[in-house]
Amino acid sequence: MIELKYSLVIEATEDPNFFGFYSPELEGFTGIGHSVEDSLYNAKWGMVEHIKLLKEKGLPIPKENQNPTVVIQNEKQLEPVV
Repeated sequence: MIELKYSLVIEATEDPNFFGFYSPELEGFTGIGHSVEDSLYNAKWGMVEHIKLLKEKGLPIPKENQNPTVVIQNEKQLEPVV
């Protein structure tokens, strides 16, 4: 069982050894991993540290998601600037 308090999006990049991740529910939370499993591990502990930092700064803390989702997708490509 994956024990996350917020939903997570993991994005595969063109480099097979690099994944980016973020939580759509936890503003400002992002990170990287070298695999999907590494990203999940880093996200779990990164969320704990992010919440701790929000508390220290007196910033609002989003309500925990009782049924968080994990989405694994390809990295979104940006539109070229013309």
